Amino acid sequence: MRNIITSLLLSLFTILAVSAQVDRSQRPEPGPAPVIQLGEFESFELDNGMKVIVVENRQVPVVSFQLTLDIDPVFEGDAKGYVSLAGSLMREGTANRSKQEIDEAIDFIGGSLSTFSTGMFASSLTRHQETLLELMSDILLNPTFPEEEMERLITQNKSGLATVQNDASAMAANVSRAIAFGPEHPYGEVTTEESLDNISIDQVRQYYEDHFKPNAAYLVVVGDMNVDEAKEVVEQYFGGWEPGEVPTRTYPTPEPPEGKRVAFANRRGAVQSVVMVTHPVVLPPGHEDAIKVSVMNSILGGGAFSGRLMQNLREDKGYTYGASSNIGTDRLVSRFTARTEVRNEVTDSTVTEILYEMNRMINEPVDDSSLELTQNFMTGSFARSLESPRTIANFALNVERHGLPHDYYVTYLERLNAVTVEDVQEMAAKYLKPDQSIIVVAGNQDEVTDKLIPFSATGEVEFYDAFARPVEEIDLLPAPEGYTAETVIGNHIEALGGRTKVESINDMTQEMTASTMGMEIQIKVYQKAPHFVLQKMEMGGMTLSQQLFDGDKAVVVSQMGRQEFTEGPEFEQLKMNAVMNIVMTYKEHGIEKELLGIKPTSEGDTYKIKVTYPSGDQSYDYYNTETLMKVKTVKDESMTTYDDYRPVEGIMMPHRITQEAGPQTLEMKVDAITINSGLERELFVIE
Repeated sequence: MRNIITSLLLSLFTILAVSAQVDRSQRPEPGPAPVIQLGEFESFELDNGMKVIVVENRQVPVVSFQLTLDIDPVFEGDAKGYVSLAGSLMREGTANRSKQEIDEAIDFIGGSLSTFSTGMFASSLTRHQETLLELMSDILLNPTFPEEEMERLITQNKSGLATVQNDASAMAANVSRAIAFGPEHPYGEVTTEESLDNISIDQVRQYYEDHFKPNAAYLVVVGDMNVDEAKEVVEQYFGGWEPGEVPTRTYPTPEPPEGKRVAFANRRGAVQSVVMVTHPVVLPPGHEDAIKVSVMNSILGGGAFSGRLMQNLREDKGYTYGASSNIGTDRLVSRFTARTEVRNEVTDSTVTEILYEMNRMINEPVDDSSLELTQNFMTGSFARSLESPRTIANFALNVERHGLPHDYYVTYLERLNAVTVEDVQEMAAKYLKPDQSIIVVAGNQDEVTDKLIPFSATGEVEFYDAFARPVEEIDLLPAPEGYTAETVIGNHIEALGGRTKVESINDMTQEMTASTMGMEIQIKVYQKAPHFVLQKMEMGGMTLSQQLFDGDKAVVVSQMGRQEFTEGPEFEQLKMNAVMNIVMTYKEHGIEKELLGIKPTSEGDTYKIKVTYPSGDQSYDYYNTETLMKVKTVKDESMTTYDDYRPVEGIMMPHRITQEAGPQTLEMKVDAITINSGLERELFVIE
């Protein structure tokens, strides 16, 4: 032990001695930028105009082929989605093979093959390259675009779109893109169910006929193959591809708004807001400002954790787990975007801080240490990317497609490390437009929108649906004079069958079925006055979960185990769920209610009532103004709807209940309701 301590002391003295010889008052001079040694690549061109880039890599016996079309984007109009569909459908069958035969052939060689609207990608072991290329060329040259497969893909796409209604991130992405690029630009188009319904197989086939031409294509070959071998196989499998004229298109360049715009998409009951600040930017690949702009953006909110948005919104304010910004390059138009997710109550404060950081980048020079840290981070990221042969291939492709200098990537780090503090501030002033930004928020309309009005140059908030279609804000209409929450609920009870009948319910059993992921779920709910409830969920004879409140404790049993609660939110929620006919005993249980007004909806006008529980939790109940039935309850980020009311022993009961929580939706069909069957107290026990 004594020797160990002695060694540690000697090491310490050595460190101190060396430190004493270093003048810490002077910042070390930066060393020269690292010299980049890019991997070798070669290129050639077929007689039909297809350009081929070869990156040889013999380390593993694998080869890949990436075909990329160099074409202008297509404005799809009221059939948005057909371009993407054309790319997907190419793989769904050829004149020589069915989809199943293609799938089986790829699986047999352990390869991969995918198609998309601007090309295709395939890879396999080297010994299977001929089979792979035969499949690839067959799909490229002989697609049949089967109509039945198109209908299947459209149905799949519609299913995916159904989740957007409950996904605030997807809503904000749709709205921000549509407004930033505008309705006349292809980048501003958003796919909807209606646009999918407008797609015809003729449009899909015509897109392929117009754009899949070798003279508009680049083929990048990476892996266990040299240029001579590539020339032979590429000529064999793609030399017969006929060239042709490819359409060219131009579009007006989107401009930032004259003043700040505020756009809002309503996510019912959301407790968080997705906040985006965006505006269009013109920054083509290889532009002389591109590297300087990327450094500026990294300091603001790029990949490093030290980004100012992250430090402000997460580390200082504690508003969010993450915040970022991005400025891309594109030969037509790109955009700046800052993005985060925060609690409802700090949504407006978050917008303030994002705009503040954008202005600070413009008005204040960054410090030397922040610049150096960012440059080091970007240098490391670039160096790591060079470990992949595909990076070299993409570099070569970019040089060819965008007309970049041939040493563009060789000198990248030299130019990166030459960026100065003055450059960063100049780029911020040139490319950041805080006063001409589009502020997009997706969240809870009732709690957030009023706070956003001050940010708008016009003093107005623009409202959009989940697919960026303008909608009018639906204000609450005043309830009839003298109407209160008690009036609405009293009328509701009478419409159910009358107070006497409702009070006569001592116990009730509901049996329901629902389906999810192709499996049928059985749900049983047993309830007994005054406050006992047992809920069981089963699938295929196996119990998935049970929830119980027995008057004293709440019990939850699931595949994850058993939990018991005698206090806390889970306890309070099950306690309230257990109360029989709770709508008649709100006051007794300390529940406050307030009639907010009449809410027009697509299903008709509804009375909107705010319900506040003793725990502080709130929900909103909606009662149809004509039938007086409860049609919806919204709480936090979930919504439950009730419809298909039918009489059960003289009392109106809903026979279809739909629950939405986030992107998940569960529709339950009520198969049977039994009232006053004499449920025993012993039922409400989970061993």
